[in-house]
Amino acid sequence: MTKRPQEIALMAESGKLLASVFGRLDQLDLIGMSTMQVNDMVDRFIVNELNARPASKGQYGYAYALNSSRNSVVCHGVPSPGDILQSGDIVNFDITLEKNGYIADSSKTYLVGDVPPLAKRLVQVTYEAMWMGINAVRPGARLGDVGHAIQRHARRSGYSVVREYCGHGIGREMHEPPQVLHWGKPKTGLVLQEGMVFTIEPMLNQGSRAVRTEDDGWTVVTTDGKLSAQFEHTVAVTRNGVQVLTLRPGEKSLN
Repeated sequence: MTKRPQEIALMAESGKLLASVFGRLDQLDLIGMSTMQVNDMVDRFIVNELNARPASKGQYGYAYALNSSRNSVVCHGVPSPGDILQSGDIVNFDITLEKNGYIADSSKTYLVGDVPPLAKRLVQVTYEAMWMGINAVRPGARLGDVGHAIQRHARRSGYSVVREYCGHGIGREMHEPPQVLHWGKPKTGLVLQEGMVFTIEPMLNQGSRAVRTEDDGWTVVTTDGKLSAQFEHTVAVTRNGVQVLTLRPGEKSLN
């Protein structure tokens, strides 16, 4: 479950490349774009400019370079030419990238145009909750500490945490041990050790935490139709704390 320093260095390279993909997305005016247009742009950028591989493509039979989860879609949204982004939407793009045999995984929820204050607040609190989890990572801490930090911030803000999906170890495979739950009790669960690499990717809902999967077998939505947001980073446990391998251009850690 732990990686050698040389492996973490390679994962950091993949993470830096993936961060640059989000840097490119940050420059887009998403209004009027289809989620398929975004997918195709990301696919071309990863392959042609970064000389890397979109790791989601072909994984578990999935055909695309990203998941696009808009408004009440919690995760695993499938890009479509008919899914047109409009002012007021929130949309999460979840992207994986492989370089030199190692995979990085990250996601960001974007505000499209003029987004209502309540939706903005959900997105901001979800971002903060991810960082609460990241800041709980250090050698000797436990996975329950990470989940508890996320859950506490979400609950205090009036949101629910989706429990059906979690973070995961990552390396040569997209999904490795351990599972990283986004809720939990302090001082419980696996003890973190230097060299562990995993994702932290909380999904927060405005209403109930209940979700369902649509008929396409991929798209997960809130059962009450209310909004959901998600953020994700790949992190490594270091000797003194945590390194965010997918930190984006201009992004500062929230301590």
